[in-house]
Amino acid sequence: MKKIVLPLLMLTTAYSAIAQKKPLDHSVYDSWESVSRLVLSKDGKWIAYNINVQEGDNRLVIQSTDNHYKKVIDRGYDARFTGDNKALVFKISPLYAETRQARIKKKKPEEFPKDSFGILRLGGDNIQKYPQLLSYKIPKEANEWIAVLLKNELSSSLAKTAYKADKTKDSLQQVIDSLQYLVQSTRPARANGKDSLTSPGRDNRLLLIHTDSREPLVLKNVSDYVFNKTGTDILVLQTLNLQDTAKTSRLVLYNLSAGKADTVVRGGNDFKNLALSDDGSQLAFAGRRFARLKEPIIYKLWYYQKGMDSAIALVDTSTRHLPQGSTVSELAKIAFNTTGSRLIFGTSAVKPPKDTTVADIDKVNVDIWHYKEDYLQPYQLENQKRDREKSYLAVYDLVKKELFQVGSPGLPDIYEASKSDARFFMAVTDTGRRVSSQWTGSTPRDIYRVDIDLQKFVPAIANLDGTTRPSWMAPSGKYIVWYDNKLRNYYSFDGVRRVNISEAIKLPLYDEENDMPNDPAPYGLMGWANGDSAVFLYDRYDIWEVDPEGEKAPVNITGNGRKSRTTYRFVTTDPDEDYIKPGDKNLLRVFDNTTKKSGLAILKNHRVEKVFPAPQAVYYDQPTRSRDEEVYAYTKENYRASPDVYVYLKGKEHQLSAINPQQAQYNWGTASLYHWKTFSGKPATGILYKPENFDTNRKYPVILYFYEKLSDGLNRYQPPAPTASRLNISFFVSRGYIVLAPDISYTIGHPAKSAYDYIVSGAKDLTRNNWVNAARMGIQGQSWGGIQVAQLVTMTDMFAAAWSGAPVANMTSAYGGIRWSSGLNRQFQYERTQSRIGATLWEKPELYIENSPLFHLPAVKTPMVIMHNDRDGAVPWYQGIELFTGLRRLGKPVWMLNYNGEEHNLMQRKNRKDIQVREQQFFDWLLKGEPPAKWLIEGVPAIHKGNDLGLEQVK
Repeated sequence: MKKIVLPLLMLTTAYSAIAQKKPLDHSVYDSWESVSRLVLSKDGKWIAYNINVQEGDNRLVIQSTDNHYKKVIDRGYDARFTGDNKALVFKISPLYAETRQARIKKKKPEEFPKDSFGILRLGGDNIQKYPQLLSYKIPKEANEWIAVLLKNELSSSLAKTAYKADKTKDSLQQVIDSLQYLVQSTRPARANGKDSLTSPGRDNRLLLIHTDSREPLVLKNVSDYVFNKTGTDILVLQTLNLQDTAKTSRLVLYNLSAGKADTVVRGGNDFKNLALSDDGSQLAFAGRRFARLKEPIIYKLWYYQKGMDSAIALVDTSTRHLPQGSTVSELAKIAFNTTGSRLIFGTSAVKPPKDTTVADIDKVNVDIWHYKEDYLQPYQLENQKRDREKSYLAVYDLVKKELFQVGSPGLPDIYEASKSDARFFMAVTDTGRRVSSQWTGSTPRDIYRVDIDLQKFVPAIANLDGTTRPSWMAPSGKYIVWYDNKLRNYYSFDGVRRVNISEAIKLPLYDEENDMPNDPAPYGLMGWANGDSAVFLYDRYDIWEVDPEGEKAPVNITGNGRKSRTTYRFVTTDPDEDYIKPGDKNLLRVFDNTTKKSGLAILKNHRVEKVFPAPQAVYYDQPTRSRDEEVYAYTKENYRASPDVYVYLKGKEHQLSAINPQQAQYNWGTASLYHWKTFSGKPATGILYKPENFDTNRKYPVILYFYEKLSDGLNRYQPPAPTASRLNISFFVSRGYIVLAPDISYTIGHPAKSAYDYIVSGAKDLTRNNWVNAARMGIQGQSWGGIQVAQLVTMTDMFAAAWSGAPVANMTSAYGGIRWSSGLNRQFQYERTQSRIGATLWEKPELYIENSPLFHLPAVKTPMVIMHNDRDGAVPWYQGIELFTGLRRLGKPVWMLNYNGEEHNLMQRKNRKDIQVREQQFFDWLLKGEPPAKWLIEGVPAIHKGNDLGLEQVK
């Protein structure tokens, strides 16, 4: 008898513990944390990551990957390890309370509290902090040097040594002493015995810190600086004597390894875009020596090589091959190629001086729309800054002393082959065909292979309706690859031959689930094998090794993905690596499309070597690997477990973080796949969320939340947070709701009927369970989901409550409108993409009417809340007004929330918090029978706006 009673007692105790857990409420949000920005040291011995709160002060965590050391740094972020694996450098943000007070007091940006800079020697406990941070930089490689730019006077702590004095001076210390002497002896002069306070960079201090040094070097009055690749040299721009305009600024090149300094330029007042060659022997910059306000804005490209007396003007308006009316752009990046034989920079039209002859009050402001212009005026206005700053790529050959202008208004987009030493580029243009993007959403493009040595533009493909990207060009520049939407194949071009490289693959290399009236997009490229010997292509599941010459047969290197419905995707762990080396242990994501389980895998020598850990019901995020050792880091989560940091080394997984322990106090929930048949007999899938204390003897209210397909997110954690617009799933589940998130597949021309087929059939199928309250079901959606909410209430009365965010009410009036956040016309959206009509308004007006809830409002019986904000840049808010006023006229219960100045999705946290409360009140009233809030029964008159939120319940 005891053997029976004991298990029963244990079950009773466990159930009692679950039953006693609290439901989530709106006060818990700020206690929930997340992790972000995982960074591993090159040797894999150290990891840094951020723990972020929803509102307040974040933390930076530094740990040894064997978990024997851990340090938490309050408000630290933007952490990086130095290249010698000796130190962690990072920023420290001001206290949240201080920044909040600055916002309350409406201080100017320059008056806001500033970040500090921090450095921690790995394994130690002493953090050096330097206030008033403007920026910091570390070299790309071997970065034992750190440069830190600080605003205003240094704190007294900088005058003190940070380390114990060493009785002996090693070679490094001798270099430090030499540099210290140079810094002291080359400090800027004073004007009349007083420092000026009006120049950019004036009083800024640049600290040069070595991970092994005992005291930082200090350079005064610095406005810009740049390291070479290996950190042996640093170029510094300093402000000088403003009383003498001929000596306003100077550029000094410091050799950090030898303790030497060269003055590159002395005199001038406008230098931009400093650049150093990889070895530090050459430098370049854009500059105007003595700029004046009323002169045209003309820059020169200046150049200096070690051993020269001073910098020389390499390119100016008289340089051969520089287009007439052009100048060196002060905004475009300047860079040397790897060998230092070429300079890459940008040119732009000469800008006239500002016209001060007409007062602003007398200027006419008018937008002139012209039918022949490439882009509509709203798009042009939205992109004014980008267009004003537009530059065109140029290459200067330092050996031949010759300029080659590559880019132009007719060839605006130029991309360099990363390993071609600035010889090969890809040029892409859609000039003359841009008007059609109004209704197509894209344009045909011409692609050229540019050879700098031969100064030739070789046409690769004309009028391509398809896809190419900069990374699709072989790193050496030998091949350009593109995908043709119509022919549904990949092609390569080597400067002579155009080859179909994928025709031997008899499986789709494009989106197999595409249900839009547009050509399906390709799955894309994984990358290139070293030496450009192969290019790797994705299908829906697997990875193919393909010969860019089209001679060798393609090889499926992951093998069984399609058979097991498992998708493999490459993870970039070293952004500086141009090639995927088959012999390396390359990291892959693994995703089971049936179970939604996931994992990570090693791809080596054309096969999946191992999967680690075994695919499980979790989601892996932020995966990375140390550069020099086989150490992996990632976060792992599922619906019941918040994302935590893990490392995988020596064949074992170790958990490093454990955030959100408070979740154990609350009634949480479960997530599982739910399957049913639609009304049309199609198999359907969704995610079913149930409370942790789910009881089959209770009847639960249900909310259906939807946006196209969501089931791949089965194992994503849903933190209780005030959302921008979507349903706060974990919050409602904790409070006794069941939530169903159905996937939807669409029939072109009939998105409303498709939504009905999947969503309503899912709701009907749920009602077969005795634990569902069929009379208390609601729906919620935002944007595309919002229009479907508005459509469904015109097609069925089975829902007791509906919440529609930013819906299109009337496709006929929205069709020709503008997406104000981008300036794009909306026609392409209806004809080609998400709205899925597949025809113009005048070709098939009946489809626009069929899918517009405005035309069917008399059938509505469901109370509905609309959220639509007056700064919505995606769906014009008059669409919400049309829906509201129509329902209001018909006497239907409807409410509309307009958060003033807000966007398509809520951006301000105060508004996100407010809408969570209102959404709960609305659904609790109609789906749980709770007393309604005042705003639902009486509204809030405009005269009470700002004083009365109407949130109190009406008894």
